[in-house]
Amino acid sequence: MNIKLTAKSLIVTGVAVVGLSLASFTDPGERFFEIAKNLDIYATLFKELNRYYVDEINPNRTIKTSIDAMLKSFDPYTVYYAEDEIEDYMTMTTGKYNGIGIVTSNRNGKVLIMLIDEGTPAEKSGLRIGDEIVKVDGIDLLARKVGDVGKLIKGQTGTAVKITVKRYGSDKLEEYSVVRDVVKMKNVPYYGMINDEVGYIDLKDFTGTASKEVRTAFTELKAKGMKKLVLDLRENPGGLLNMAVDICNIFLPKESEIVSTKGKVQEWNKTYVGLNPAVDTEMPITVLTNSHSASAAEIVAGVIQDYDRGVLIGQRSYGKGLVQITRDLTYNTKLKVTTAKYYIPSGRCIQAIDYSHRNPDGSVGKLPDSLRRAFKTLRSGRVVYDGGGILPDIEVEKQNPAAITIAMSNKYILYDYAIKYHFEHPSIKPAKDFELSNAEYQDFIKWALTQDFDYTTQAEKDLNILEASAKKERYFENVSEQLKALRNKLSHNKEADLVKFKDEIKTALEQEIVVHYYLQKGTREQSFAKDPEIQSALKLFADMPRYQAILKGK
Repeated sequence: MNIKLTAKSLIVTGVAVVGLSLASFTDPGERFFEIAKNLDIYATLFKELNRYYVDEINPNRTIKTSIDAMLKSFDPYTVYYAEDEIEDYMTMTTGKYNGIGIVTSNRNGKVLIMLIDEGTPAEKSGLRIGDEIVKVDGIDLLARKVGDVGKLIKGQTGTAVKITVKRYGSDKLEEYSVVRDVVKMKNVPYYGMINDEVGYIDLKDFTGTASKEVRTAFTELKAKGMKKLVLDLRENPGGLLNMAVDICNIFLPKESEIVSTKGKVQEWNKTYVGLNPAVDTEMPITVLTNSHSASAAEIVAGVIQDYDRGVLIGQRSYGKGLVQITRDLTYNTKLKVTTAKYYIPSGRCIQAIDYSHRNPDGSVGKLPDSLRRAFKTLRSGRVVYDGGGILPDIEVEKQNPAAITIAMSNKYILYDYAIKYHFEHPSIKPAKDFELSNAEYQDFIKWALTQDFDYTTQAEKDLNILEASAKKERYFENVSEQLKALRNKLSHNKEADLVKFKDEIKTALEQEIVVHYYLQKGTREQSFAKDPEIQSALKLFADMPRYQAILKGK
């Protein structure tokens, strides 16, 4: 297609729209005139750029860039989806796509399978985490330098794709014919019993089947003897508002007010209530949150807290109290736009960032604690606060991983060793019982020290900044010996750090190994004994007088 002709046709369309806009907006007032005027300026500017700029302009990419820049000045959740991004948008909102159920990563020119979803065509076919994908339908990925391998693998349901892989420990290429299907990313990737009476539901998303999945999980666990529930909302970015309402309704009576929305378009303002009979309004609940629990996840956590229905454990949530709707645009494009704020039953909005009042440099800040307002829970009158996310009833300090642990994860050291371990050990104990022995960890240390990776600790980074400041302000000569001595003391030692941070590294390595045998469900079960938030919940459930005292505000 001729880019110049396409650009000109766009300009003609744009000018025509602006002409209509001028005719339509003159009467309503100055604001609409200003909108039309600036649209006209924009169309004229683009026309001149297209005519005179030294290189050819790609109209689609240029307009997309300008739209993205404009929307960035509002908030991160108001987003434009071009036509070629609609498939990704549908996957995000429905949790479904046509494919085989793998996550890949490009590492040093090699395409590796990093994760396989349970119950998908990829798992059933025999593909493994760690397999290097060499060809897709005969297309050599390295020779062709294929950018997005996912587009080759995805396709119409019922069609087959040939995946040629190289597996660890063998130079032989193996070919798998995998029949594509609708892959449904589960909102509840795992649920099960932690012990004889405590059930666990891991809720990771809020697509269209979230409430059904939670309801099914809860019902099945209750049938197995569950008397107390841990609902895990950590790392949950949120999703559909109606799913949050329905999930709250599982634990709250019919007609209970769940959430209300308030925005500029008055007729869209609405109060949502539970429409169905509750499944259980009495069972003790703990809800786990962290700084990545956002939006719909915060509605569920906040509503449970507002009704004194359960105890929240973990870290303060993200603080997203905004509601988005999707509007269809021309040429099969879409706009997801923030239209309102939501308010939970106590009356509070937990939005932490004020995007409407930016700093002179364009940045935005979080609402300071001094400006947060106090509200009260509905049953016991406990004091809770707005703006800044949901503060848990029991805070568990988040432990930041050591620099060596982060480096070994980012540099694939843990991943590579897990592949090696899987090759050498065809089977392991059940996930809940799996643990590396001290001898096995020593073997890992010996292997890790032969690998090419390094890291810089925070103390070393801070020392580098101090040294640079001393040089800039011409004090370095006075303190150079002290800085040198301090650097010698602070400089990291891989072998020493592998011993010092053994418990942390060993836990991360065990998680990496277990996923090769039992996929995501295995990593959850294996983590129960060492997860600080889960252990805090179990400790609280063992002390029910304390549980009741928290809910009563005592």
